Amino acid sequence: MRFVLEPEQQDMADTLRSMFAAADVPDIARAWAAGDGEGWRKLWQRIADLGVTGITLPEERGGLGLGPIELTLCLQECGYAGLPGPVIESLALLPSLLPDLTADATARTAVVDRHVPYALDADLADEVYAVGPTSSRLLTGISLQRRESFDATRRLFEVSSSGDEEIAGADFDRAFDLAVLGCAAYALGLGNRMLDLATEHVKQRQQFGRPVGEFQAVKHHLANALLKLEFARPLIRGAALSAGTPHGGRDASAAKVAAADAAHLAARVALQVHGAIGYTAEHDLHRYLTKATALRQSWGTPAWHRRRIATSLSTDPDTPIGSP
Repeated sequence: MRFVLEPEQQDMADTLRSMFAAADVPDIARAWAAGDGEGWRKLWQRIADLGVTGITLPEERGGLGLGPIELTLCLQECGYAGLPGPVIESLALLPSLLPDLTADATARTAVVDRHVPYALDADLADEVYAVGPTSSRLLTGISLQRRESFDATRRLFEVSSSGDEEIAGADFDRAFDLAVLGCAAYALGLGNRMLDLATEHVKQRQQFGRPVGEFQAVKHHLANALLKLEFARPLIRGAALSAGTPHGGRDASAAKVAAADAAHLAARVALQVHGAIGYTAEHDLHRYLTKATALRQSWGTPAWHRRRIATSLSTDPDTPIGSP
């Protein structure tokens, strides 16, 4: 199976990475955590101008008409930048769920039955939804109750509403699986960024007169993290290829488990090589550490996804993961 990116796909990823690097995402994230969404909305408008907010929408609805592979590439770059906000909801979940959605710069968030009990950044979002296997609704007349979050930039809210609008024709299962896949891609981006931060740190930090990165034990830790991340990458690509098939949910779960575990290992290694400074909220590593930890439990816990994989393999053990 071919997993090499096409030139157009690589150009898309490179464009996003350059835009995020120039936008000072760390400063935007700090403001977002404090409830100031002005900088984020300006960046989100630029993302919409590139067509990313409608990446999977058909051209007749103002989208790019691309598929899950391009979606995962964009979310991986969002993860690498540590972009806050309801990114997975706005790019993966709701465009697949809402049959009449058009491409725009609207920020959308959702409560997802069983897996996402609190709406992410509901106070700064333009639209709040409640979605599940039996019904999906746009909530109106909402009231919010703030909840504690491990990641300061993941601002969680319990939502109650005085009214709602039922969404007809919503395909919850496909939308949820795309969101799980998007979460896996975002986690992979987080892991890659933490590994890059750790690698750069050990090149500069001196001990016994030479860079820490020259010590074999440090190299082994970094190599183990890189290996874990690289093994998760083809699972994400395979799940993107099988999205929408009878095995798409299982493959998305496999990608989520692998990417979340890889990001978790990268976080541990990065924290170990950074030492005490990695624990401080002032260091950029802290943003990625907390986000990777939170996302590991979001969009389905590791235990839930492993059960889904095991159930699928027990009933159909001959279909490989990533098979179209």
